[in-house]
Amino acid sequence: MDYTNIEPFLADVPAGGEHAALIPVLQKSQELHGYLSKELLIYISDKLGIPRAKVYGVATFYAQFRLTPVGKFHILLCQGTACHVNGSGEIAIALRNYLDVADGGTTEDGVFTLTDVACLGCCSLAPAMMVGEDVYGNLTPKSAIDIINKIRSSYGK
Repeated sequence: MDYTNIEPFLADVPAGGEHAALIPVLQKSQELHGYLSKELLIYISDKLGIPRAKVYGVATFYAQFRLTPVGKFHILLCQGTACHVNGSGEIAIALRNYLDVADGGTTEDGVFTLTDVACLGCCSLAPAMMVGEDVYGNLTPKSAIDIINKIRSSYGK
């Protein structure tokens, strides 16, 4: 795979600042490639002169980084306190069964990735989920599945 699109960003890293720049480099790389593949992490390691174990350690420590591709639609299902007490656990079970994925999993067709998150900051809408930039609240297992079906039908798959 060609990773030269991150070269301009790597060129901006000041000499001696490789370790301090690692997180922004990983963020930009994920933004450009969708996730951090093993090959991309090796490329970054080689280009910045940072040991591969250090690069991998940072990429796996922070929840913001993904080591596998996500679907076209990334579903973030809130599991914060307000959502939890209002039924997000039942919604998680319904969505996992319906989509046939585990937490963090992507549907076989690559359309949806389902991820439990600690909080979306939408407590007044509990239970809530985000799909892309869209927030859906006051969910039930049925309404969550209806939303997924509506998205799927508008996507054409």
